[in-house]
Amino acid sequence: MTEKEKMIQGLLYDPSDPELYRLQIRARRLARAYNAIDEEEAEKREAVLKELLCESENIPYLAGPIHFDYGFNTRFGKYCFANFNFICLDVAPITIGENVLMGPNVTLAAPMHPLMAEERNIRFHKDGSIYNLEYAKPIVIEDSCWLAGNVTVCGGVTIHEGAVIGAGSVVTRDIPPRCIAAGSPCRVIRPLTEADYMEKEKQLV
Repeated sequence: MTEKEKMIQGLLYDPSDPELYRLQIRARRLARAYNAIDEEEAEKREAVLKELLCESENIPYLAGPIHFDYGFNTRFGKYCFANFNFICLDVAPITIGENVLMGPNVTLAAPMHPLMAEERNIRFHKDGSIYNLEYAKPIVIEDSCWLAGNVTVCGGVTIHEGAVIGAGSVVTRDIPPRCIAAGSPCRVIRPLTEADYMEKEKQLV
C-alpha cells in the first residue's frame, strides 16, 4: 500500500513520501498562481481551480488567498463560496455540499497526530532523513451550511444540512441539521425555527 493510499484511508502514513511531496508542491504552486490572478480575470482563475480541484465536478467561488494541501482530495457542490484566506488541509477527503457559504479565515483541518508522544515524535529513514507519522479523518459539510468568519473544522466532523456555525468556533464534533452552533469547542445553541425567517411568508420544509 502506498503512503498516499494510507493517507486517504485514514491510516498512519509518512507525509515526507516523495509522491505526496510532489503533490503538495503542485497544490501550493497552483494556489500561488490563483492568488496572483486579479478577480477581474475570472476565466483564468477558474482554469487554475479546475486544475487544483481536479476531482471536483463543481468549481466554487473563492475570494482568495487560498491554501490547499492537495486539492484533489476536496470536492465541492454547486454554488459554494469562501471569503478571504480559505485554508483547506485536505489530507483526508473533504466533501462540501451545495450552497455552502464560508466567511473569511475558515480552516478545514483534516490532519491528525497520534496522542502518544512515542508515535508522534520524529523518526529517521535509513538515509538519515527525518519524518514523522500522522493520519487524517474526513470532513463533510452538507448542503446549505454557513460557516462564519474564523471557524475551524477539525478532522472527523460532519456539519449537517442547513447548520449555521458562529464566528470563531472550533468544531470538534458533529453538528446536527438546521441549528445555530458556536463556541470553542462548538456546541449547539438552539434549533433554527420559522421565527428566524426574515421574509415572514417563508416556512421551514
